[in-house]
Amino acid sequence: MKSAFLTFVCVLAVFMAPAQTRKAAKASAAPQVSSATVTRVVRALAADDMQGRGTGQPGGLKAAQFLAGEFRRIGLRPLPGASGFEQVFTAYQTQPGPISVVLNGQAVAPDQAVALSAQPTLTWTSEDAQRATVITIGPGAAEQRKFNRELFAPKANTLVLVDTSQAKMFGRVASELRHGTTSMDKPGPYSTVFVLAPASATLTYRISTSATVRPIELRNVVGLLPGHDPARARENIVFSGHYDHLGVVKPAINGDSIANGADDDASGTTAVVALAEYFQKKNDNARPLIFVAFAAEEVGGFGARYFSQGLQPEQVVAMFNIEMIGKVAKFGPNTAFITGFDKSNFGPLLQANLMGSKFRFEPDPYPEQNLFYRSDNATLAKLGVPAHTISTDQIPTDKLYHSVDDEVESLNLTNMRAVIQAIAQSARGMVAGRQTPTRIAPEPAKGQ
Repeated sequence: MKSAFLTFVCVLAVFMAPAQTRKAAKASAAPQVSSATVTRVVRALAADDMQGRGTGQPGGLKAAQFLAGEFRRIGLRPLPGASGFEQVFTAYQTQPGPISVVLNGQAVAPDQAVALSAQPTLTWTSEDAQRATVITIGPGAAEQRKFNRELFAPKANTLVLVDTSQAKMFGRVASELRHGTTSMDKPGPYSTVFVLAPASATLTYRISTSATVRPIELRNVVGLLPGHDPARARENIVFSGHYDHLGVVKPAINGDSIANGADDDASGTTAVVALAEYFQKKNDNARPLIFVAFAAEEVGGFGARYFSQGLQPEQVVAMFNIEMIGKVAKFGPNTAFITGFDKSNFGPLLQANLMGSKFRFEPDPYPEQNLFYRSDNATLAKLGVPAHTISTDQIPTDKLYHSVDDEVESLNLTNMRAVIQAIAQSARGMVAGRQTPTRIAPEPAKGQ
């Protein structure tokens, strides 16, 4: 009997071996995120010849055309009704001119005044029949709340007197405005002038400044991988990142004037390309997958806003927005964090698909930074879509953020590729139609 049993075992082993071999071969043949693609694309986007991919600058156009070529190479399709991958829209850039302010007969230093205006010439005096509305921002933290949206989208001419104790806040506002502003709508007829000066019982003023406004043509780059299940044709999943950065900055720093934006956000845009390639090769997505590289995130998220206007929010199952994944997270290698982790079950669903993996997703460790509303996921999230940003950046201590030193050499490409692979693996339940994250309760953006 023992001999017969051994014979049976040997025969069984002979029949099982090919099946196991086939299974192992099939597993090894499963598509992986391409390290070569990750390296090539991030190096191309962050190269000096992209000139920092600035909004409205030549490097931004070059980057968009490069990404459209990548989508074409991969075999994505344009969105229904579109003739190509470039989603073109118009925005308006406003650049302020010199400003002169005299308060109560005393000239104000030029660095203590700044205007938000779209007027070719602006001249105000306290003797005008239609005087500007005067607002004072006094000392104390509570007064800082007066730096609100109404001042930056004025519905009347407004003069804002900022107490000298608020010099730091004034400096931030002035720096942003002096670099110029971008808007989706053509700027209106009203202006706001900020002056660093204490309030006074009596006030006379004479203000003159100018501004230039020019329309600029911007473009998102959008590609579609149609789903294989017709019943899920209206259950889109979006993978996104923004390809714009600061462009060429002045003055140069240590001879370098190109803000390459390798981590911010060539890394996330590279992930979008690599994931498109991965899912196209896998070729088993039940739901439609939309891959989008946004323009104009750095100047107000206008690319995401324009893209979202063409979607029905209820037809978007989830959005994977990928932002700054080029460095190791504070939790260590093989980790990333998800903004707004508590706003839906998006994160737990992703982690469930990583069982047996070394990788883990963590909640956002920097809630004070309000990151959930500071990236391109915010527009759709405010409409109820489970739209979250995945990142690894240690932003409170990242000294390369928004600097000319954010270059490819500062990235950990091995860890970056591991993050992208984890996103691919963790998304499989949603991509296959087996998982649907809960919706986010719509709420207004704070600090956007």
